[in-house]
Amino acid sequence: MSSLQNKIDFVALVSVTRANSNGDPLNGNRPRTDLNGFGEISDVCIKRKIRNRMQDLGKPIFVQSEDRCSDGCGSLSERASAAMKGIKDREEYARHACETWLDVRTFGQVFAFKGKDDAKGLSCGVRGPVSVHQAASISPVEIESIQITKSVNGKKNEQREARTSDTMGMKHFVRFGLYEIKGSINVQLAEKTGFSEEDADTVKECLRTLFVNDASSARPDGSMEVVKLFWWRHSCKDGQYSSAKVHRSVKVALRDAGTIPTSADDYVISLEALPGLEPEVIDGI
Repeated sequence: MSSLQNKIDFVALVSVTRANSNGDPLNGNRPRTDLNGFGEISDVCIKRKIRNRMQDLGKPIFVQSEDRCSDGCGSLSERASAAMKGIKDREEYARHACETWLDVRTFGQVFAFKGKDDAKGLSCGVRGPVSVHQAASISPVEIESIQITKSVNGKKNEQREARTSDTMGMKHFVRFGLYEIKGSINVQLAEKTGFSEEDADTVKECLRTLFVNDASSARPDGSMEVVKLFWWRHSCKDGQYSSAKVHRSVKVALRDAGTIPTSADDYVISLEALPGLEPEVIDGI
């Protein structure tokens, strides 16, 4: 695999329609919002979806979700021990982990590690080249809540030997929101982890198809969509422009100021020209 030679920046615009884009467990699983009402999706949530797509593409992944476990390992510790058996040198441990798992050489990872001369266990850290920002909506989002009822007989009622009383609950969703995901790929860190040009193409494909195989009751199929993906490949390792300037070059504004958006078509998406740097503009699947 050829090593990455050029810095990369990316921006993905994703729409959410009547779905819970990322529930907050500290707030009754309501979709995340900031104090001003703008919707948020955590970087951890985005990386989880990217990892799932990597796995769908047949790539080896270290941080696997329980329902997607493909190697029979019940924990990260068990997976690491099985692959790193006998390695006592910290640098060799990190190198082998990067060679073994795509998500480790992409996002980095901290491993519990104990060398041959260590009386106590230490950590072995890998810094990944791909950084992903917390996503935020372009406009404030409206959160709706509905009460739901579970009427099935989950267990036998000892007193009446009939169905149990209905279980009440709440379901929360974003009426509509257009979110912006920003990220970058650092060449210097890519050289250390072995992140390659082919790996970068895999990340790009994962972002383009981010919500494939991601459906659930909170996110029905078609409720979350990648609208546009902007992918900048700089002409040098350090970048022709800062990541902040590149990300700001994507301009998204309402067609009619003051209206409540109901779809991505209610926005005008444009690019501020950056001399010498043109992005690849990709439509989502």
